[in-house]
Amino acid sequence: MAKKEKNKLTKFEKWFRSLHRFVNVVYRPFYPYKIHKPETPYEDRPYIIIGNHLSLFDPVLAAMATKKPIHFMAKKELFEKGLMKKFVNKCECIPVYRDGGDMNAVIKAMKYLKNGESIGIFPEGKRNRTGERLLPFKSGATALSIKTKTPIIPFVMVKKIKFGRTTHALYGEPYEFTEYYGKKLTEEDIKTCDEILRQKILELYEQLLEMLSKKKKKHG
Repeated sequence: MAKKEKNKLTKFEKWFRSLHRFVNVVYRPFYPYKIHKPETPYEDRPYIIIGNHLSLFDPVLAAMATKKPIHFMAKKELFEKGLMKKFVNKCECIPVYRDGGDMNAVIKAMKYLKNGESIGIFPEGKRNRTGERLLPFKSGATALSIKTKTPIIPFVMVKKIKFGRTTHALYGEPYEFTEYYGKKLTEEDIKTCDEILRQKILELYEQLLEMLSKKKKKHG
């Protein structure tokens, strides 16, 4: 039965599983990480995974949220040349302009979600190199969630992924903007929802800081 089920996997699902194995066997010994998430697995439906953006390797931890494949939104420049072009195409990433005004990216993301597949978005739009906990959000994730009635899984890290240092990532409970489903969204609605989402990530940030502080005291 397991063998028969394996044959039903798409080419992309097989690729994603091989990436998971690579991360656990090759990547993790050099860039160790610990994941903290609810007991209920995120496997029952499509999700939009969003988080803060500190380093080039952040998608690795976002991808470990679920065993299901995730199509990440990635800046258009990565699709233009070199090894990254091959990699993002192989990963079936969604090319997007950093200004967030790329309708083609939105249409492609909606298509994936309606097809039962998950997507990953870093709403800050670029890596955060400031002292701020979060950069302002680019609109898109909340509108996409509402239009496709897809729950969002927020996650957060408090430190940049670094060679030899354990990175902790905290994932929250799936969140839905159900009160906006079926409603014609205004600019103000989107701003309100973006702020709700931003606050949820900041709350997770505080929770993770507290968890790490308790752990440090316990072992200190």
